Amino acid sequence: MLPSATILVISQAPGRIAQQAKTYFNDASGDRLRDWMGVTRDQFYQSDRIAVMPLDFYYPGKGKSGDLPPRKGFAEKWHDPLLAMMPQVQLTLLVGQYAIKAYLGNKRYKTLTETVRHYPDYLPDYFPLVHPSPLNYGWQKKNPWFQTDVVPELQKRVQIALS
Repeated sequence: MLPSATILVISQAPGRIAQQAKTYFNDASGDRLRDWMGVTRDQFYQSDRIAVMPLDFYYPGKGKSGDLPPRKGFAEKWHDPLLAMMPQVQLTLLVGQYAIKAYLGNKRYKTLTETVRHYPDYLPDYFPLVHPSPLNYGWQKKNPWFQTDVVPELQKRVQIALS
């Protein structure tokens, strides 16, 4: 973990491709996430300002409609001590339903869509996002407000946290 990190990305777990490459978000999901954030690949990987902390550190395997969920108990055991090592974090992105559920619990809306739509309700502590997986491209087409309303605000907050 990076003690100088000002942005923390909390996500479900590495995907198969990312785990094989031994680099988190080193796949189509990562390309899309960096685009949403408005950062370059170099900024994302070589900055001492962006940290990634998944709910599980290992690929959980393939399920019926995507990857299996992160293992239970992993985040509960490791996140608090890791968070304590990152005192400068100003912006925490909750990427995907598993991260949102783990961190927002019963404070989230009934659906992922409504939780993401109401992202201002969770600021400044958290910024909930749909997972950038290619499996969610249909969701993004059905919810154009995400690209027009949420992404610009995310980019603005990322730039503030990086400056």
